[in-house]
Amino acid sequence: MLQFVKFKSSLGTIEIIGDQNGIQSIDINEDQIFRETIIPDILKESVEQILDYIEGSRKSFTFLLNLKGTEFQYKVWNIVKTIPYGKTTSYLKIAKDYGNANAVRAVAAAIGKNPILIAVPCHRVIGSNGSLVGFSSGIVKKKWLLKKEGFSLQTEVEF
Repeated sequence: MLQFVKFKSSLGTIEIIGDQNGIQSIDINEDQIFRETIIPDILKESVEQILDYIEGSRKSFTFLLNLKGTEFQYKVWNIVKTIPYGKTTSYLKIAKDYGNANAVRAVAAAIGKNPILIAVPCHRVIGSNGSLVGFSSGIVKKKWLLKKEGFSLQTEVEF
């Protein structure tokens, strides 16, 4: 049975949904009027790890993921999961890693459907020109996450 938790963080309101098979969704929003929920046992590890990441004491995650999507989305998300902490890459590079440099728009669409923000680090994917584009929780949150990881506009982007 799916469980969920909502809690405040310095990044915003975080909502995590998952079950014994793993986390299915991590979302960030600005929900100012909400009720913090009791953390279900099945989600405690993911909440602790996300908070540790936000506080700067964690760079990777060990909780189980249970991604739901198409085969194409799943392949793209697996590529995104390999982007190291503090590094960025472009949509074009991911399309090339997938095996089709012409699939940039499809790759961008798949990344835009990423249901597990932060743990599947789509915030580390930027435009080929270095621009911070596309993030379901908004560019301000994307900038916050990248800055937390030490990214600056002078940081090299892998193309």
